[in-house]
Amino acid sequence: MTKGPLRLDVAVGYALPRAGLPAAASFRKWVAAALQGRIREADLAIRLVDADEGRALNRHYRGKDYATNVLSFPAEVAEGVKLPRGVKLPLLGDLVLCAPVVAREAREQGKPLNAHYAHLTVHGALHLLGLDHQDTREAECMERLEREILAGLGIEDPYRER
Repeated sequence: MTKGPLRLDVAVGYALPRAGLPAAASFRKWVAAALQGRIREADLAIRLVDADEGRALNRHYRGKDYATNVLSFPAEVAEGVKLPRGVKLPLLGDLVLCAPVVAREAREQGKPLNAHYAHLTVHGALHLLGLDHQDTREAECMERLEREILAGLGIEDPYRER
């Protein structure tokens, strides 16, 4: 755990009409909750997209021809590239949330839309930190952490059966 205040810069971009979507301030709050105590500083971008863009990104980067709820793109410094002395790279990465998929899932799962956005934002931010859910142990650890973070935000357990 990292002590001290988190220096965070979150750029939120809307590639579709903003009506009914959470405000940028909400995304910043959710990211801060996910990162607090885990990292000292971070810059990241969040982009909300429609189904066409979500599908194109998922197909291009993951080889899966459908729109998915959240995509995480951790920042990487190219191999062999050395930053100048004293330059720090707080760039954490990018998250892409596909608004129509998130809305459909929230409806199907009987969850408040903002709570589902909060969960997926926290989930994506944890991926940017390197957490994953490729095996049962990793999945349980990540889900436990998501539950704790969301509870701190006053959001119900997203994995609870409805």
